[in-house]
Amino acid sequence: MARKESEREEKRREEMANEARELVGQHLNYSAAFICSTCGIQFPPPAEIGDGAPPSSCLICCEERQFVPRTGQVWTTQSKMKHQYRNGFQKHEAGMYSIATVPKFAIGQRAFLLQTSGNLLWDCVSFLDEATIDIVNALGGLKAIAISHPHYYSTNAQWSAAFGGIPVYIHERDKKWSVWEHERITFWRGDELHLWGGLTLLNLGGHFAGAQVLHWAGGAEGKGVLLTGDILQVSMDNATISIMRSYPNYIPLSASHAQRIGAKLNVWEFDRIYGAFLDREIETGAKSKVSFSLQRYIKWLNSTDLEI
Repeated sequence: MARKESEREEKRREEMANEARELVGQHLNYSAAFICSTCGIQFPPPAEIGDGAPPSSCLICCEERQFVPRTGQVWTTQSKMKHQYRNGFQKHEAGMYSIATVPKFAIGQRAFLLQTSGNLLWDCVSFLDEATIDIVNALGGLKAIAISHPHYYSTNAQWSAAFGGIPVYIHERDKKWSVWEHERITFWRGDELHLWGGLTLLNLGGHFAGAQVLHWAGGAEGKGVLLTGDILQVSMDNATISIMRSYPNYIPLSASHAQRIGAKLNVWEFDRIYGAFLDREIETGAKSKVSFSLQRYIKWLNSTDLEI
């Protein structure tokens, strides 16, 4: 059974690689595809949307969880970015590197490369150049990409094509936010999706209905790692987390959201959390610290003015 499953997976990857080559043959120009400078999302290339002008607005930024700057919507492209940005790599533990763009671009999240029986890119950054591709290939390439939520979809179509048309795992409840719905996206359903090498996607909801985190059983010396994007936002004390519907606009989630998230995580073992941003990690005791943080969140939501 395992051999047949492996053969099916290999055939699927080959089909996707052929599809990616066909797209290149159709002169799909990723370098000219417009990227929102505020959230970092890449839209389909001008050849696919008509007149070569940028989109009139960004679907992500026009929604209450993001924002359009006072100066208005601004667009860029990979061709412009290559003169201003670079990607840096940092090794955090055996089998895991983070990738971050410098100087900061858009939201400023980092991606993570996990080396298991097939490398996974967790979350995504917008900037992609030849140096980044060379380094990732030297680390074993990529088998797939998985993204926590729509704010970090960034340039996933281009990343997928650059590594042979690999699948991109997004929860189906967030399908409507995919501004570039290319054929390599796998919209999965349910609460859990087991990938390979001890990697499991968990749909927690909250920040977005399809918000997902990644559990890595082999991380933290076998004690378990949770990669959370900002579905669980690691706080500045690196000892607690918080949850929000919107971070930039300060819109909280409900107590019921916190209770549900806590219940879903309670059955998983993890000792360490890596958040979306530089140095936002809980190094040890993460599971109990998440439980404490969510209970604190619920307490304050239910408190009255007289209790403050």
